[in-house]
Amino acid sequence: MDDPATQSLLDQLHFDAGGLIAAVAQQHDTGEVLMLAWMNREAVAETLATGRVCYFSRSRGRLWRKGERSGQTQRLVELRLDCDGDALLLLVDQEGVACHTGRRSCFYRAVRDGALAEIAAPLVPPEALYGP
Repeated sequence: MDDPATQSLLDQLHFDAGGLIAAVAQQHDTGEVLMLAWMNREAVAETLATGRVCYFSRSRGRLWRKGERSGQTQRLVELRLDCDGDALLLLVDQEGVACHTGRRSCFYRAVRDGALAEIAAPLVPPEALYGP
């Protein structure tokens, strides 16, 4: 994290009071929105350094390298900041499914005719990703 360019970028990000910033992952070549997760300063720096997307898991309280258990990794193609510097858009190359439910995207439910409808079925059983 000693790289001056990385430090300059990190200094432009506006992390929340808990030291986190929202990160939306989008498939770089199709535009498909895959997931929303959180990153801290260390996760952003690691992602930039390695090219493999790393998030901060709020439930585990530690860094979470996408695919570390499931094998469903994300390779960073491009990182973008919003106008306020308080949200990130990660253009990624997703290996397999992005959602822990076994779906390609975490956004698999939609309001249709006033009701919540499932619009995408699992492609992989979750137990195949994480074990029983």
